[in-house]
Amino acid sequence: MIRLVLAEDQAMVRGALAALLSLEPDLEVVGEAGDGAEAEALVRELSPDVLVTDIEMPRGTGLEVAAALRDARLPTRVVILTTFARAGYLRRALDAGALGYLLKDAPAAVLADAVRRVHAGLRAIDPDLAAQAWGEADPLSDRERQVLRLAGDGRSSVEIAQALGLADGTVRNYLSEAIGKLGASNRVEAARIAREQGWL
Repeated sequence: MIRLVLAEDQAMVRGALAALLSLEPDLEVVGEAGDGAEAEALVRELSPDVLVTDIEMPRGTGLEVAAALRDARLPTRVVILTTFARAGYLRRALDAGALGYLLKDAPAAVLADAVRRVHAGLRAIDPDLAAQAWGEADPLSDRERQVLRLAGDGRSSVEIAQALGLADGTVRNYLSEAIGKLGASNRVEAARIAREQGWL
């Protein structure tokens, strides 16, 4: 049996996924989580073979959970299941150690097959998205991404500087670089563009 933990903040979607995957004779859902922190805790507690997780969740995104599992060298493999058909998200998911990336509109049989492939150490990636991902690179540095994410949340340069332990002028420089790279006219537009591309 392949033992799974499901992480999805929408209870109805999570329940439907659990029911569908449980119909497969070789898959067993051993835990369900409604947010990122709970997902990471369940993986540490239950040591499932595969974690199937959404990206956008409270208390930690699926990408953050995948990276935490990778950094802790846990054997659980990760499949990202999301509505975000964005190449930037896919690249970040792969960087975080995920082996699978599927869209929620994929048939249940495709998800079950992806779980089996990932369990075997293979990749399972939406083919259209994979083709798109290799054609477009994320221009932002990690620090520019951090600063832009906070700016997109409406924080001032001073607040961003305090949150990241940087000088106010340094924050303004990072914002200016990010705005220039994205061809935006201001920080709000830059954050919007980066979010749409899946780079934040």
